Amino acid sequence: MKIRISWPAGHLTATLDRTPTSKVLIAALPLSASAHTWGEEVYFDTCLTAALEPDAQQVVGPGTVAFWTDGDALALPYGPTPISRGGECRLASPCNLLGRIDGDPRLLATVRDGDPIRVELVP
Repeated sequence: MKIRISWPAGHLTATLDRTPTSKVLIAALPLSASAHTWGEEVYFDTCLTAALEPDAQQVVGPGTVAFWTDGDALALPYGPTPISRGGECRLASPCNLLGRIDGDPRLLATVRDGDPIRVELVP
């Protein structure tokens, strides 16, 4: 399953695995929200809820597509956050892993806090 994430300065695609949370996300698409940035992470509210999955992780690789169950938000880390140790991508709390960004996740550096962001299914 592929999704497209778009904002005023760019867009990227991501490939999602078939997980309980990714199925909930796909069923709700398209969705629009306001982007928030936290260090080198972009996150935004989805108005969806999901239970924490058994393989949830707090430290992930750059370009991971994650769902932050504490905030009902999609989390897209591309580098260190304010609570990272070294160069790791440390999320605010354990998140459900949904998939990976295709290509260079550093494109997310062009997202500004408050930017409109849209997520849709790629046919």
